[in-house]
Amino acid sequence: MITITAKALTEIKRLQTENKQTEEGLRVVVTSGGCSGLKYGLLFDNKKEGDHEQTEDGLKVLLDPETAVYMRGTTIDYKDGLDGKGFTFANPNATRGCGCGESFSV
Repeated sequence: MITITAKALTEIKRLQTENKQTEEGLRVVVTSGGCSGLKYGLLFDNKKEGDHEQTEDGLKVLLDPETAVYMRGTTIDYKDGLDGKGFTFANPNATRGCGCGESFSV
């Protein structure tokens, strides 16, 4: 469904341990908002009924059915260079994005 790069996995697992969320999975969400209409979100959460679940190197990745439609084929990466720091989303379903990379439209 989605791909998480090794660098992103390392950062997610670091945050998971730092925040004592080791029993929970990573929930990927798409919500209304941002300058392009939809925005990405990541949080630690438990599986809910109807969720799509996949495992990436031991990390549970959770998507609700609506988010799964928007995220199919997306790659999540983590950048920590001079030009910015944070998670990035390469989403083949996005028809337009914003300059910050945090919102998109389809």
